[in-house]
Amino acid sequence: MALSRVCWSRTALWGSAATPGPYVTRRLQLVRSGLDWGGPRTDSQIVSDLPCRSSKLHLSPKADVKSLISYVVTKTKVINGKYHRFLGRNFPRFYVLYTTFMKGLQMLWADAKKARRIKANMWNHNIKFHQLSYREMEHLRQFRRDITKCFFLGIVSIPPFANYLVFLLMYLFPRQLLIKHFWTPKQQTDFLDIYHTLRKQSHPEILCYLEKIIPLISDVGLQWHMTELCTKIQRGTHPAIHDILALRECFSNHPLGMNQLPGFQMKALSRAMLLTPYLPSLLLRHRLKAHTTVIHQLDKALAKLGIAQLTAQEVKSKLSCLSCYTTWSCFPPTTLGQGAE
Repeated sequence: MALSRVCWSRTALWGSAATPGPYVTRRLQLVRSGLDWGGPRTDSQIVSDLPCRSSKLHLSPKADVKSLISYVVTKTKVINGKYHRFLGRNFPRFYVLYTTFMKGLQMLWADAKKARRIKANMWNHNIKFHQLSYREMEHLRQFRRDITKCFFLGIVSIPPFANYLVFLLMYLFPRQLLIKHFWTPKQQTDFLDIYHTLRKQSHPEILCYLEKIIPLISDVGLQWHMTELCTKIQRGTHPAIHDILALRECFSNHPLGMNQLPGFQMKALSRAMLLTPYLPSLLLRHRLKAHTTVIHQLDKALAKLGIAQLTAQEVKSKLSCLSCYTTWSCFPPTTLGQGAE
């Protein structure tokens, strides 16, 4: 009687057309043996002895998804490794460009996440840009310039089939169209030399203008300081801090104040700061003011941090630029000369 009820329960759960498998048959035999050995058993005890099909024959959905993802990731890594070896063996020059591009994307993504964390911290704690630390301020400034260049490329590639032209232009003009993350090591060295040459080419024009305005300075002492400064620069001597700070009154008012500078002098200053000079005078003046303000804020943050805390790479990439800005820009009263020194 008990065995018949078990068969009816199995038929109702799994279907009457299904034939019992060897596992179920073996369990029924054990049940039958149990009846012979241990006496009669209740129906609930017999049904509980039947195998749980879902727990025995199938994994959970979460385990299935994890195993599938792990399998896909493993296969992707294997295929990617084979593809890299194929490119490096058959197309070495293209492989260099490909690896540089992929690493550039990773570095740009890392910069974006760091900039997002900085901005979120600014919003949550109501922090202004000039209140950030030196490294955070410099990171945001550089990231904004990089995104601006990437945004320009995105706008150019919007028309149909224009993306092919953009790729060609990026290959032909990497210095003008690409950010430093997408430069090869050789390009980074070459482009830094080019930028240094561009700065040096603008220095004689700026120095010539400084010599011309010496008679326009009303204070005799300031005239003497300006003459000494120009003489030192012409001899190749880096001016001392006190030589620059003694002339800050000239750069704050007439004749070297930002509002009194002629157009050609603002273009020369823009070239010295690696800013585009091909803008109207009004925009050039506004951009120079904004740029010198950021330099002033960076200098204050650098003085708070301490030059001894900078890494060798930061000293190489940043302080050399700040020294150029100190000598040639029209800056407000600042300790930038101390930072450059």
